[in-house]
This record gives sequence, C-alpha cells and structure tokens, in this order.
Amino acid sequence: MQHAPPKSVVTRLKRIEGQVRGVSGMVEDGRYCIDILTQVQAIKAALGKVEDELLKNHAAHCVEEAIREGDAESQRQKFSELVDLFGRYRS
Repeated sequence: MQHAPPKSVVTRLKRIEGQVRGVSGMVEDGRYCIDILTQVQAIKAALGKVEDELLKNHAAHCVEEAIREGDAESQRQKFSELVDLFGRYRS
C-alpha cells in the first residue's frame, strides 16, 4: 500500500527547489566558486534530510504493515528493497 509522505517533505522539497534556482542564478552571475559550493553543500544536506524523512515514513508504514500482517513474502520484499537501497549507497 502507498502512503503519502508527510507535508514536511513537500515543504522541504519546495525549499530545496528554491535553493537550486538560487544556485543556478549564482552560476549565471559568475559568483565566487566557494559561495556556490557552500550553497550546493546546503542543498545536499537538505536532500539528506528529505531522504531520512522518507525512509522513516517507509519504515513506519510499509515495513510496519508487512510485519503486522505477518505476510512472509511481503516482509522479504520490504527487507530486500531496503537492502538494495543501501547497497546503492556503497557504489
């Protein structure tokens, strides 16, 4: 079952969208590289927070639901999805 992400995720993503537009403008204006890189780091940190929130939401709803229902196949699928996701981080 699909669960809507918390409103805070959408709010964060809209803020990040604004930050990206700001960085684009900085690049177009030829701003100092360190200032641009500082903003890029802020965007990456903000995306990390979105990722954390989405992962918590997934665990709190999808994984918890599979455990509660006792469906072994669904539990294996959810576990496999998480293993695959974290495996991509190592690359």
